[in-house]
Amino acid sequence: MTVAIIPRRPIQTQEIPSLDYDATRDRFDESWRSPLSMLLGLGRSAGADFVEFFLERNQYISCMAEDDAITSISPRLVTGAGVRVFKGKADCYVSTNDLTFSGLRNALEKALSIMGLYLPGPAASVPEANLELLRDYATAKGKEAWLGACSSMQEMGEVLLSANGAVAQHGIHIQARRAGYFRDWQEVLVAASDGTFARDIRLTQSVGCNLLCADGEHRSSIGQRLGDTSDPAFLRTWDYATTAQEVTESAGKMLYADYVESGNYPVIMANHFGGVIFHEACGHLLETTQIERGTTPFIDKKGEKIAHENLTAWDEGLSDDAFGTIDMDDEGMPTQRTLLIENGILKNFLSDRAGSMRTGHPRTGSGRRQSYTYAAASRMRNTYIAPGDFSMDDLFGSVEKGIYCKKMGGGSVGPTGQFNFGVDEAYLIENGKVTKPLKGATLIGEAKEIMQRISMCSEDISLAPGFCGSISGSIYVTVGQPHLKVDSITVGGR
Repeated sequence: MTVAIIPRRPIQTQEIPSLDYDATRDRFDESWRSPLSMLLGLGRSAGADFVEFFLERNQYISCMAEDDAITSISPRLVTGAGVRVFKGKADCYVSTNDLTFSGLRNALEKALSIMGLYLPGPAASVPEANLELLRDYATAKGKEAWLGACSSMQEMGEVLLSANGAVAQHGIHIQARRAGYFRDWQEVLVAASDGTFARDIRLTQSVGCNLLCADGEHRSSIGQRLGDTSDPAFLRTWDYATTAQEVTESAGKMLYADYVESGNYPVIMANHFGGVIFHEACGHLLETTQIERGTTPFIDKKGEKIAHENLTAWDEGLSDDAFGTIDMDDEGMPTQRTLLIENGILKNFLSDRAGSMRTGHPRTGSGRRQSYTYAAASRMRNTYIAPGDFSMDDLFGSVEKGIYCKKMGGGSVGPTGQFNFGVDEAYLIENGKVTKPLKGATLIGEAKEIMQRISMCSEDISLAPGFCGSISGSIYVTVGQPHLKVDSITVGGR
């Protein structure tokens, strides 16, 4: 496709309404340099301190099987862009689904006007922004072929029905079986007035099973979900038979379990999705959005002890196939590892561009957003407590009477770290041994207190996929930890 070439001389303001560009419509590539360079220059000439464009194409599909029928197939196609304008520490964000040069220019002018900025007079010159060579992670890493290699709709249905069939073979007293899958393909392009010019493709997939069992007054509900970020064959290689066996085994144990007695207990928390408590109760408090709001108790604690000396925690975007893995964030910054807590000492916060400008904490490649309709904000990626030096025997042997939380459920977290989380699968610990199953447990606490009580971490770290909602929408993240011991926590029950 032919691309209109704009001379490198500064454009006069009166020429702008007649400008047009012929950028590639079905792909974000080098042809977008000229229109975006011109628009960024236009924003700077109007008096903006910083301007950023975020372009997105998205193809999403989900499929649901209930019992022995496919009950839902939901596709979605999205194309759009957002422009963010900064003046000092203030900013605004405007989005549009019109990716023509005229449409992007109108969005820019709207954002400028909101900030009290307007185009210069008719005789003014508008120099283009000087963008870097395109950093194309999609091409460099062979991501162009991902979408075409994914499972077809027919294959989605066949796999999910087979999974529900495996659940029926293994389970007892089953009232409902459900298997669900989604695929989220996203192409993004970021261009900013500091010279950023970067492209990526992301492929996120998730599949899982849920079942409800009932026998008289006895009830249990258990689910399991897996996720992946870069394997087109993810669904067709899913070992649904193993997932079905694990889910039905857990549901069977919980069906006739006794209800837990409320009280304060030492707790052993399992690895994998057990990390959701650290993510929710502590991780969010280390995002610069919380510093800006003044809602984190750790706002002035960098370099100080905020957790037990045996606790170290990371956030990163590098782990192979993990749900929060990204090659660049949604502001075009390459991903990295960020040490959050080291031996109990707070080392770093998670910061996006706006957070860095307003708080002084350095950017960490953590600017993320659900889609072009949101401005980026500081968000977690793969967040986990690091493995420790204790064995499983050490952990359980240190508990005379307590609770083993094997599978976490849902919960809620207050703005300053107060939390309560349900436990889907729990067991009583007596004299260092796991004895009987328990249900109805809820963990209740406050982040700044609980972090001081995580005294022992084993070596068996495991990660789990999750979904995180915050100011910039719902994003894909990883939670994780090894088995760990909380010396004392409030357990709600009957």
